[in-house]
Amino acid sequence: MDIQSLLKPKKCSCGMTHTCQIKDVIIAPGAIDALSDLLVDYRHILLVADTNTYAVCGDAVAKQIGDKAENQQIFACEGFLIPNEAAIEALERRITPKTDLIVGVGSGVIQDLCKYVSFRADLPYFIVATAPSMDGYASGGAAMIVGNMKVTYPARVPRAIIADTTILKDAPMDMIRSGYGDILGKFSCLCDWKLSHVVNGEPLCQFVYDLTYEMLCKTKDLGARLLARDEAAIGTLTEALVGVGVAMAYAGNSRPASGSEHHLSHFFEVTGILNHEPYFMHGTDVAYSSCVTEILREELLLLEPPFRKKRFDRAAFETEMRRVFAGAADGVIALQNKLGWIEEDRTALYAEKWEEIRRVLSEAPSQEETAACLQSVGLDTDAFIKLYGKEKIKTAVENAMYLKDRYTVLWLYNDLKG
Repeated sequence: MDIQSLLKPKKCSCGMTHTCQIKDVIIAPGAIDALSDLLVDYRHILLVADTNTYAVCGDAVAKQIGDKAENQQIFACEGFLIPNEAAIEALERRITPKTDLIVGVGSGVIQDLCKYVSFRADLPYFIVATAPSMDGYASGGAAMIVGNMKVTYPARVPRAIIADTTILKDAPMDMIRSGYGDILGKFSCLCDWKLSHVVNGEPLCQFVYDLTYEMLCKTKDLGARLLARDEAAIGTLTEALVGVGVAMAYAGNSRPASGSEHHLSHFFEVTGILNHEPYFMHGTDVAYSSCVTEILREELLLLEPPFRKKRFDRAAFETEMRRVFAGAADGVIALQNKLGWIEEDRTALYAEKWEEIRRVLSEAPSQEETAACLQSVGLDTDAFIKLYGKEKIKTAVENAMYLKDRYTVLWLYNDLKG
């Protein structure tokens, strides 16, 4: 795949001209050596990393920056670095009136912090990838934890992405599995996109859909090679992760890459942080959650109309939000009040469109097929159940949809089965 060709504007049959403002993507052995040439127009550079990612290639990046280095922000990293208000403030303090570029060294959290802060400061940024762990490298959204809520803020894409496969193949295996899981989750989110198109008339661009599906198909059978740290396979995974990010940039939002499986993942992360409980890496949670969403689809396929209308109890809803989300409950309630979906009765609409809904649901792979893909890269669904327990997973299915303003199979399931 020629990622660089995806950066050119695309006139689409959907009526839009899809664009991505990334200037350069280099995914290759030794890619980091190209950094100095890409920095020719910059003079005052802020280097951002955490102690783990700096140890991977921070010195090599600093050497490429040379005397253009103005400042550094190296976050101490014990466990997961959280992209919250404290991290934002620490990074913003390092920016001066002369700073003309931010260069991040890392993956998910470093990427999101650089993306968010550079946007607020109206600065360009580069990202030097240290792991093929998630699909946000090329996306325009910054996933932050603000006010105890997982919020994706509109920002902008990086000016350049440098992904040295010689470095990426030696990333921790958990991070490689996470990247694979993030791609595998596209089976679920693409199904959700089609579902919302049928139920709500949400626009669906076939070109963007097909581009995302192509990334998924190129990646899903790579499990054994990824476990062996095959550099070509790592390169293919990285191209898929970046390509999906470009698809999000084309769409102007994360719909091509994020659905019910991501909402469940966000639930486990947010409640984990709130309750000081362990949680998996983002892409790993996405992968396991994809198995859950496939089970929901299979249960729904057994239903037949007519459907029973459910009574909405606002007091009970708010009590449940405060029980489940604690300090984040006010934000969740405010979001759902703004959307107004919680009080809607969609049963008549579902009955009217049930055959079309069933067709969409049946397009997703089975739970067994999804689990087999996970097993190919060493992810066992028993580990998911062991960490969270069946009760917490059930609570996630019942409540994760309230964290976002996006229709997915979680809404359908809770409307009809909840």
